[in-house]
Amino acid sequence: MKLSADLKALEARLGHQFNRPELLVRAVTHSSMSSVTRDDNQRLEFLGDRVLGLVMAEALLEHDKSASEGQLAPRFNALVRKETCADVAREVDIGVVLKLGRSEMMSGGRRKQALLGDAMEAVIAAVYRDAGFDVARDMILRLWGDRVSAVEADARDAKTALQEWAQALGFQPPSYVETARSGPDHAPQFTIAVRLDNGESSQATAGSKRQAEQAAARALLDRLENS
Repeated sequence: MKLSADLKALEARLGHQFNRPELLVRAVTHSSMSSVTRDDNQRLEFLGDRVLGLVMAEALLEHDKSASEGQLAPRFNALVRKETCADVAREVDIGVVLKLGRSEMMSGGRRKQALLGDAMEAVIAAVYRDAGFDVARDMILRLWGDRVSAVEADARDAKTALQEWAQALGFQPPSYVETARSGPDHAPQFTIAVRLDNGESSQATAGSKRQAEQAAARALLDRLENS
């Protein structure tokens, strides 16, 4: 199989030339384009998630040899979550080569976080199947770059951390309210406000309610911890 110019360019950005190019084609094929003769990337995504997890677990152990399991777990989650995979996918521009059905194409599928994250995991599996674990690990560590060393010393879920902070002071759990929504249907922006019993509040805007809630909680935590 001969790859298109766009997929050859993706190979270059990934730093891996495929011996079995059909694996890369499958990795960027969304289920909306699958058929009897065309496989989608769902099975590769399943495998890629596991390969990524092993690479990140090893990398974290190597980076901080004294960290406890309780410290490593949230850092691990921060490195393998769908948002991080989607960020890396954007950096190597996977969106431009995604093979999508018409409905996904019209709804902005090339920019959707879930589709990008899934495709990144599928590409990892494709490299693993094509060249083995060592090559896949090298690519992952190169693409993730300084994320491993820069991951927060305590990367706890911000909403959980804020709730623990509130409970320690005898407050009710923080409340979250959507205060605004903007942008087109295929790429909405949500503004979420978080408030505590003592009147402290903060808000943030992001492409999903979960992200906005996390960002609002993190902003409030940072302010409380610095005050």
